[in-house]
Amino acid sequence: MPDTLQSNDAGAALIARVAERVAAARKKKGVPRRVLSERSGVSPRYLAQLESGEGNISILLLSRVAAALDLKVEALLADEIPTDHDAQRFAALYRSAPPAVQHEVGALLAPRDPSLMRAGRICLIGLRGAGKSTLGRLAGEALKIPFVELNEDIRNAVDMPLSEVMAFYGEDGYRRLEAEALDRISSIHDRVILAVAGGLVAQPATYDRLRERFHTIWIRTSPPEHMQRVRAQGDLRPMQGNPVAMAQLRDLLDSRSPLYGLAEAQVNTSNRTVSSSLNDLLSTIAKHKFLDPVA
Repeated sequence: MPDTLQSNDAGAALIARVAERVAAARKKKGVPRRVLSERSGVSPRYLAQLESGEGNISILLLSRVAAALDLKVEALLADEIPTDHDAQRFAALYRSAPPAVQHEVGALLAPRDPSLMRAGRICLIGLRGAGKSTLGRLAGEALKIPFVELNEDIRNAVDMPLSEVMAFYGEDGYRRLEAEALDRISSIHDRVILAVAGGLVAQPATYDRLRERFHTIWIRTSPPEHMQRVRAQGDLRPMQGNPVAMAQLRDLLDSRSPLYGLAEAQVNTSNRTVSSSLNDLLSTIAKHKFLDPVA
């Protein structure tokens, strides 16, 4: 008996919801019931019953009414209030627009308080070897939030090693994948720590988008430690056959420092243990309230 009562209540609620939405859609369009009847092929008597909540109209006839009102039948049945026709049309235009236009629209619609966009999301930037991956993973574990590496997300998306991604897609293609991955991660995660490749900051549009959607922390260290840590990871390329590698590294760090300096906070890992640097990172996150919800 309780199941039957619950089913009857749900049915009554559905009929009432459909009645309200059909009446509201018809009135918004300024369509008399007689005209809606002609367009849909549903009798005026049926429509009157439908709008009063007394009708038990079939799905076939309801779909005709929806089509005559330029709506999908789901819009009359869904639990949540559906978007109106204009909103649906704008959504379709947005989906078909190029990324640059989508970015402009997103910027126009973004909350005026930038912290609303970034709340709960943190991104670690800096040159390779500074400690982004190590600290990001440990901080994620300590704070019980996901840690994501942008390059790893790209690799999973295209299902090939990163070295092959560069060879197959080229520099421009890789940068496009990078921007897509950033959009994907920010749409999936409300709370996350992200680590990105050191060169992302040199892509103005992508870096702007990153700073709109994430609180940024520059993980930095000295050039010798950058070099030492990269070599400790088993990558000897920065040194092999290149006696001026250190000078080039310093030049690269100097050129990118103004871009990294746009970050909201910094953590210097030079001459620090991993545990000490992790404490610095966690303290920085807490001090700036990067994970606090915005009222």
